Amino acid sequence: MSDAAVGKVNAAGNGPVLTLRGVTRTYRIGGGRDLEVLKGADLDIYPGEIVGLTGPSGSGKSSLLHAAGLLERPTSGQVLVAGTDCSKMGDGPRTRLRLHTIGFVYQFHHLLPELTALENVVLPQRMAGLSRKESVAYAEVLLQRLGLGERLQHQPAQLSGGEQQRVAIARALANRPRLLLADEPTGNLDPATSGSVFQALFDLARLEGVAALIATHNMELAGYMDRVFSIADGHLVERRR
Repeated sequence: MSDAAVGKVNAAGNGPVLTLRGVTRTYRIGGGRDLEVLKGADLDIYPGEIVGLTGPSGSGKSSLLHAAGLLERPTSGQVLVAGTDCSKMGDGPRTRLRLHTIGFVYQFHHLLPELTALENVVLPQRMAGLSRKESVAYAEVLLQRLGLGERLQHQPAQLSGGEQQRVAIARALANRPRLLLADEPTGNLDPATSGSVFQALFDLARLEGVAALIATHNMELAGYMDRVFSIADGHLVERRR
C-alpha cells in the first residue's frame, strides 16, 4: 500500500475503526507445549468511542493490543483497521498504516531522553513526512492542551512522571491517528497523578475524535469508558454496568 493509499484509509467513512474477528494467539512454551491466550476475540470500535480492556496479568490484554496495533500477527483471525483487512498485508504496508493510523501509549513513556518534550512530539510527524513548521505547530497545540505549555523545552529527566506520560500521550496523537491503543497508560503513576493523566488522555481523545482501546487494571478509571470488556478464557466479554 502506498502512502497515498494510506491517506485514503485515514479518510474512510464512519464504519468501525478497528474490527477483530476470530482473533487467536498461541505461544509455544517450554516442553513443546502451547499456551493459547486468545481463543477467538471479536470486537468493533467506532470513531470517538473509548473502550476499556480489563483482565488479570497474563490474560491476553497485551497480546490483543499488539494484534490490533499491527505489532504482532495473530495466530489466526482477521484484524481490520479503518476497513482495511491487514491479515495478509506485508510488513512494509503494515508499518506505513501503523504510522499514519494508529497511536500507542505504554505504561512507561519511552521518550527519547536527549530530546525536549516538543522534539519528542515533533519526531513522529517528521517521520510521517510533515514539514518541521507544521510539526512544531501541532506539537505545541497538543502539549498546551495537556497543560505542558510551559514545559516545551524541558527534557524528560526534567519532567515529573505524570508530565512525561502526558508528553507520551501527545506523541501518540501527533499524527492524528484514527485509533489510539493504550496499555496500562497510568499503571506506573501514583493514584492522584494517575487520575489526572487519565482525564487528560480521555479529554484529548474525545476532542480529537479517535477510537480508543485502553487496557487497565484500574476499575475506577474503566468506569469512565463507553464500554468495558474483560478477557475470560481467551474470549472478550462485555462487562455490564
